[in-house]
Amino acid sequence: MSQLKKVKIGDRLVDDGEKCLIIAEAGSNHDRKFEQALKLIDIAVEAKADAIKFQLFRAEKMYPKIFKKVDYLEKLGIKKSIYDIIKEMEMPYDWIPKISEYCKKKNIIFLSTPFDKKSVDILDEYVPAFKVASYELTHIPLITNIAKKGKPMIISTGASNLEEIRETVDAVYKIGNNEICLMQCTAKYPAPLESINLRAINTLKREFGVPVGLSDHSQEPLLAPCLAVAIGANLIEKHFTINKYLPGPDHLFALEPSELKEMVSGIRKAENLLGSGDKVLQEVEQELVKYRRAVFTIKNIKEGEVLSENNIAILRKPGTGENFIFPKEYKNIIGKKVIKDLHANYCLTFEDIES
Repeated sequence: MSQLKKVKIGDRLVDDGEKCLIIAEAGSNHDRKFEQALKLIDIAVEAKADAIKFQLFRAEKMYPKIFKKVDYLEKLGIKKSIYDIIKEMEMPYDWIPKISEYCKKKNIIFLSTPFDKKSVDILDEYVPAFKVASYELTHIPLITNIAKKGKPMIISTGASNLEEIRETVDAVYKIGNNEICLMQCTAKYPAPLESINLRAINTLKREFGVPVGLSDHSQEPLLAPCLAVAIGANLIEKHFTINKYLPGPDHLFALEPSELKEMVSGIRKAENLLGSGDKVLQEVEQELVKYRRAVFTIKNIKEGEVLSENNIAILRKPGTGENFIFPKEYKNIIGKKVIKDLHANYCLTFEDIES
C-alpha cells in the first residue's frame, strides 16, 4: 500500500498504483501564434497525453534589461539578449480562457507554469494545479503565493539539492497546502542521458513522502520516461513541438508529434509490463501448468512388481490428465508394489499403487 500523500489533479489521482500522469509540455513553442497553440493541443490529444502545459511569463518579471546572452542559445544561432528572447515568447493573457476552453472541449487537462504573481492570479481560475519551474524553486515569495491558491503544486527540482527542496516544501506546508508533487529534473537543454539520474526519483519519494515524477529534457523519446516509470515515477513531463526546426529556443530539444505519441505508448506499455506486483498464475500460463512434471513408468511393469528408479522417472506430462503423482512424492513411492499391469510411458496415479 502506498505511503505517499495522494494528490488529485483534475480527475486524475497521482499516487503509486495509479497510471502515470503524462504531461505534454508545450512551453512557449506556440511562437505567439494562437492557431499554433491550438495545434499543439491537438497533437497532445492525439498522442493520448493526460495534460498539456504552457508557460505564462513576462520578461520584465524575469530578467533585468541588460544584454546578456545565453550560451546554449548562442549555439543555436540565437544572439539576442535573454530579455529580448523571453519578450518575444510571451503568451498573451487573453489566450488563457480560450486555451482552457479548448482543452475542456478536447478532454485534456490544461496546466501552466506561472513566473510571477499576476500570472498566478490569472491562471487560478483555469488550472486544476500549478507547475513550478526548476529555476523558480528558490523563489519562496512566488512559491508561497501559488501555495495560497490551495491547489496542487508540481515542483521541478532541477539544479537544486535536498536542502533547497526541503525549504521549498516546508514553505508550501506552512501555508497549509499539502498537495505537492516533485519532479526529478536535469536543468540542461538538451540534457545528456548520463545526467538524468533516475534513482533520485525514489530518493525524493523517501525524503518527502510525495508523488515524484520526471521532467525529462533529454532528446530520447523512450529511454528515460519508460525507465522512470519502471522505477516508480508517478508523473512524466516532456517538451514537444510541431517541428523541432522551427525558430525559437525550445523547439530543437523537444519531441516531434510522432515521438510524443511513441513516448505515451511506450509508457503505457511499460506500465502493463510492470503489472500489479501480485505473484499469481496468469491466464496465459494455464496451458503450461498441464506440462509440469509427474511420475511416469519407463518400462512395462507387472502386477505386484516393486517401483524403483529402474522402472519409473519424473517426466513432463504431455498436457493431458488431471490425476497424477507430483514429483515431491517420488521418493515416497519407491519400494511400493503396483496392483495391476502397467505399460511403459504411463502416467502413474496413487490408484495404481498399494496403499
